[in-house]
Amino acid sequence: MATRANEEDLWGKRVNQAKSGVTPMMAQFLEIKAEYPDALLFYRMGDFYEMFFDDAVEAAAALDIALTKRGKHLGEDIPMCGVPVHSAESYFLTLIRKGFRVAVCEQLEDPAEAKKRGSKSVVKRGVVRLVTPGTLTEDTLLEARRHNFLAAYAELRGEGALAWVDISTGAFHAMPCPRVRLGPELARLAPKEILLSEGAEQDLAGIVSESGAACTPMARAAFDSTSAETRLTELLGVSALDAFGQFDRAEISAMGALVEYLEITQKGKLPLLRPPRRESLGSAMQIDTATRRNLELTQALSGGREGSLISVIDRTVTAGGARLLERRLSGPSTDLATIHARLDAVSYCTEHPGFRETLREILRKAPDMDRALSRLGLDRGGPRDLAAVRNGLAQAQALSEQLAGLELPALLRRNAAALSGHDALLDLLDQALVAEPPLLARDGGFIAPGHDAELDEARTLRDEGRGVIASMQAQYAELSGVSSLKIKHNNVLGYFIETTATHADKMLSPPLSETFIHRQTTANAVRFTTVDLSELETKILNAGQRALEIEKRLYDSLKSAVLAEIGTIGATSQALAEFDLSAALADLAAREDWCRPVVDDSRAFLVEQGRHPVVEAALRRQGGAPFIANDCDLSDGSKPADIWLLTGPNMAGKSTFLRQNALIALLAQMGSFVPARSARIGLVSQLFSRVGAADDLARGRSTFMVEMVETAAILNQADDRALVILDEIGRGTATYDGLSIAWATLEHLHDVNRSRALFATHYHEMTALAGTLEGVENATVAVKEWEGEVIFLHEVRRGAADRSYGVQVAQLAGLPRAVVERARAVLEALEKGDRESGAKPKALIDDLPLFSAVAAAPAPAPKPEELSPVEARLREILPDELTPREALDLVYELKSLLK
Repeated sequence: MATRANEEDLWGKRVNQAKSGVTPMMAQFLEIKAEYPDALLFYRMGDFYEMFFDDAVEAAAALDIALTKRGKHLGEDIPMCGVPVHSAESYFLTLIRKGFRVAVCEQLEDPAEAKKRGSKSVVKRGVVRLVTPGTLTEDTLLEARRHNFLAAYAELRGEGALAWVDISTGAFHAMPCPRVRLGPELARLAPKEILLSEGAEQDLAGIVSESGAACTPMARAAFDSTSAETRLTELLGVSALDAFGQFDRAEISAMGALVEYLEITQKGKLPLLRPPRRESLGSAMQIDTATRRNLELTQALSGGREGSLISVIDRTVTAGGARLLERRLSGPSTDLATIHARLDAVSYCTEHPGFRETLREILRKAPDMDRALSRLGLDRGGPRDLAAVRNGLAQAQALSEQLAGLELPALLRRNAAALSGHDALLDLLDQALVAEPPLLARDGGFIAPGHDAELDEARTLRDEGRGVIASMQAQYAELSGVSSLKIKHNNVLGYFIETTATHADKMLSPPLSETFIHRQTTANAVRFTTVDLSELETKILNAGQRALEIEKRLYDSLKSAVLAEIGTIGATSQALAEFDLSAALADLAAREDWCRPVVDDSRAFLVEQGRHPVVEAALRRQGGAPFIANDCDLSDGSKPADIWLLTGPNMAGKSTFLRQNALIALLAQMGSFVPARSARIGLVSQLFSRVGAADDLARGRSTFMVEMVETAAILNQADDRALVILDEIGRGTATYDGLSIAWATLEHLHDVNRSRALFATHYHEMTALAGTLEGVENATVAVKEWEGEVIFLHEVRRGAADRSYGVQVAQLAGLPRAVVERARAVLEALEKGDRESGAKPKALIDDLPLFSAVAAAPAPAPKPEELSPVEARLREILPDELTPREALDLVYELKSLLK
């Protein structure tokens, strides 16, 4: 694709060429397109958005729609494609996911106005919105249970800062962020789009690409901190930002860039953002990108939500609660008071199941007020958004009534106070809106009968015009004393009163002539009108349009009433989300038998009968064996470090054990109960995971290089409050190279980082370190060998494994018999070489039979089975042929054979 500069030059030339030789409409298109060269221009033409030239070619391919043509430009056909306006949102989503930006160009005047200016005049058009990944607000374009963050990163005088906003909910945050922390923070937030100063995008391209966000460069002026402060104070309606926190210049720069970008994309209609909140760098557990990926917190390695931790623990019943859960899971707190307050709230809901179920039943009916408010603020909302606010406030009021008189823990008590105080607004919305309003205000029919007398009158005339005319006819017949009087209608006179010539003289004479005004005399009748009839005719003819205009006026009035209380409504929405999350985590704990962890300021890490929540759920779904729970104890504070060196065969459950303990720490600090009989977690400042194998071919990294890069990040960053899980360090290279790297890594963790760690390895030589490093203990995953086969017990015990059982696992995997037998022979030769000083393994292997001979040899005859009398008798039995009596006799017979 052409660069932005090339695109601007190309469209500029086309505009100049368009001044002659093209239609006025195409000239207008080219002129508008030149202002947005890096976006697809959706040009409104009646009921369609149409695209032309390169935009049409790209859009047709991306959307899989027909590419046609319309007219000529410089002697060549103009490519064209289009999509219906009413279904444009679905096309927006497809284009955004494929990396495009869309400029929405609307008609800014009625076509009738354009005609007044001349037959060749073009309807005024202009771009009303830029659709980008980080600026979506429509429900159809968003995931209801996830945030859609737009982020900006700024660096000033060596200080970095990150700001982010979700315009669909109003959330607005900023934090100091040195460049080394940008990757982990982007992994935590998962923004859809990030703004960078021009020039910086090349330096940060790798970090942004790894986060999956779209990168949007902006002019350096957008990041000017002085201008940014002015933009922010104007947006928030304050003279200074001090009331919201002590933001440094880099943070103000990043926030200001966000505001400027929103002004550009929303064409001056800024979303209703909450006051910015400043987060400190150490307020959340540090989890890097690799660890999030390895632990599958919010996304499975396969790419979807299914199989991730959040898919198993999410029991929330509101969209706001689900988004809050993802925020907590992505950034567990490191503040003890915050953690304890959250655990107290979950404990209360766990201990009061009746209250919990009532609470969840109320919350199930609560709509997404945050996103409804955002759409109303951006003027993209409709009557259903007003109804969402009404219904949300009604559920908040119902919940507030349920909480009256209860002794709630501090967190729930604080949020309970935000549930009430909307009586006047709720009454207004309840009286004004029908139960289920339409999506768009232009559809009408959303204002309830009886709310507005003028609207009721217009609707009556619109819907019951004939009845009103009949009623007036009866009144005039009684007034005139002419029972044959009729009110009729034609296209020339409109509504008129008609009577026979016999009665006309009476109506033409006073006092009736003061009411009845003569209009026309025919051969057989005389026609009259009245002032009231003329007014009624006008009202009937305009009743439909008048009713719609009244409803639109009332909609604007109701919207203004809602937006006037946006701060308190937003607080209510946040309170509902907090109640939802507390009840959801309590429901999870009660149904899955999870315990409340003890979280303190120590270096303890003691888990009794811990379980992996995702694996346990998978086993349950499959109807297989129960999950084997295991203990983990890294709690000896007298030692310089606490490390378990874990050995045992593949498939025995080492990786599961490592991950489950990392997840237990994470769950505890997000404020959740944990899958264990008991748990004591000393605050974990950082969580690091090096588990699994994957290459990164796009960046030229082999599997082993990826492993080493991730290990280096851990050793360079982990502190004595970190929890580190490492699996099979060094396996991607030669045996002795790998062993030496793993050995040195463990020593560094012990002597330098002094971290709590679980270190799994197949290098059994390393078990000797437990005797030389004070903080290292050996542990193994137990197995049982039976007649050459290995049985996995999935039980973690103190001590070291005697071997890896790799050949047995290979046999279980289905390797050909010849390969398995050859492997056993080679293994025995190598082990013999280790035992016999000076013996050369290669020479020992050369003495073995050739592989071809092993492959050709017949399979060894099975050993004759020595059956017990009971087994022998059972083999003779055909269960389907037994009668109930014979089955009972058989039980007695088998019992006698045991003696």
